[in-house]
Amino acid sequence: MATTAAETARNYIGGEWVDASGDETFETTNPATGETIGSFPKSTVEDVDRAVEAAKEAYESWRLVPAPKRAEILFRVGQRFIDRKDELTELMVREMGKVRAEAGGDVQEAIDMTYYMAGEGRRLFGQTTPSEMPDKFQMSIRMPVGVVGAITPWNFPIAIPSWKITPALVCGDTVVFKPARDTPMLGARFVEIFEEAGLPPGVLNIVHGGGETVGTALVEHPDVPLISLTGSREVGVQTAKNAAARLKHVHLELGGKNAIIVMDDADIDLAVEGILWSAFGTSGQRCTAASRVIASGKVYDQLSSRLVERAEAMKLGDGLEDDTDVGPVINRAALDKIHSYTEIGKDEGAKLLTGGEIATENGLDKGFFYRPTVFADVDPGMRIAQEEIFGPTTALIRATDVDEAIRIANGIEFGLSSSIFTRDVNRAFRAIRDLNTGITYVNAGTTGAEVHLPFGGTKQTGNGHREAGQAALDFYTEWKSVYVDYSGKLQRAQIDAVETPAP
Repeated sequence: MATTAAETARNYIGGEWVDASGDETFETTNPATGETIGSFPKSTVEDVDRAVEAAKEAYESWRLVPAPKRAEILFRVGQRFIDRKDELTELMVREMGKVRAEAGGDVQEAIDMTYYMAGEGRRLFGQTTPSEMPDKFQMSIRMPVGVVGAITPWNFPIAIPSWKITPALVCGDTVVFKPARDTPMLGARFVEIFEEAGLPPGVLNIVHGGGETVGTALVEHPDVPLISLTGSREVGVQTAKNAAARLKHVHLELGGKNAIIVMDDADIDLAVEGILWSAFGTSGQRCTAASRVIASGKVYDQLSSRLVERAEAMKLGDGLEDDTDVGPVINRAALDKIHSYTEIGKDEGAKLLTGGEIATENGLDKGFFYRPTVFADVDPGMRIAQEEIFGPTTALIRATDVDEAIRIANGIEFGLSSSIFTRDVNRAFRAIRDLNTGITYVNAGTTGAEVHLPFGGTKQTGNGHREAGQAALDFYTEWKSVYVDYSGKLQRAQIDAVETPAP
């Protein structure tokens, strides 16, 4: 599938690019310009069935491939990501809307994750423990589970598929991949690279289409025991319900309403940089975006004035232009949702310091651009301080001390990422201990996770599983405990345990 101005794409099932069973299609477009990038099939339940059958058949041989050999394919995949990084970066700018530097970072994250998980092919450690019985050996080992349904979002269209698919493959599972409808071309390119690297047919399949059809069919399919989904809380709850009847393993990465705490002893210049990057990077379209800033009263005014000055200097535009700071949001629905929260904030009594507008000048009306938006005098209970906006909007909240700041930060339904700017090591460690989130940064923003540590959150951000790091392997494998008795007689565990000698 060569890169062209506009393509007609297909599904990839059983090692072949195939037409969908139906005739309906949808288009993917550039959110900065409205340019049509490609046409994709609205796949049906029948297409999902074909892909699952291919993955199920491939699983029987793939699980028997030694893990180091599975890893060798991933190493080749990683090299191909490197070779095609520029191509993927430019496509991501065009299809998703990130500025070039951020798009390159997305691809780099997939490179890092692929190499990391390839390294796990020579580990996949279990444990050995001493038995309480004589002449008996015992150990635990990881076992693959089967077919994984990987359902990914549009905001990290190369990185997040790598988080789900590379650990699944190195563990010996096979995958049916449903990319987001807003970024299907990047999903297709992702799968092409595995095909080029020599992944056997059926081990990785891609089916395009909507969540209501393809996603639901994957979640409910009797031959898909594992579902990994990144999306909204509402979709996550429905996914868990749909999978419950078959007791499937379900991994959910859902929403965030992340806070940066700025104490009175903070480096204000550094804090402003961290807020700008965390609140307005990727146009605020990250689950780790900083949509709240909780500032000490002593630095609140200074911080807000500097933040407004810097936000107003940010240039909106096409991410392919080198001087662009903020690209478009993904589509019209997202733009309308973001603007609706501006109106909600004003109605609630928050003070709009800057932004709050759909940008239309200098050709921006061809895309979906929203000005970086800062609210002040925000009460922690306001909707703009509680609900995920998923756009370039942040809310400034006052706090008198670190204890109040932590209480405010924790006073939401989500628990993904958090941050504190302070020079006081005692405050920093109290925040590390008391912030109820899966990720905490000290003197950095709320974004910037690395692939060798677990990624995920507490409370309603997910259901307790983690992506990345060795923790990811726990979702894609089952533990098996193995006992080898070489005593030559039946030993009945605790019943026949040797008594401890008397002192």
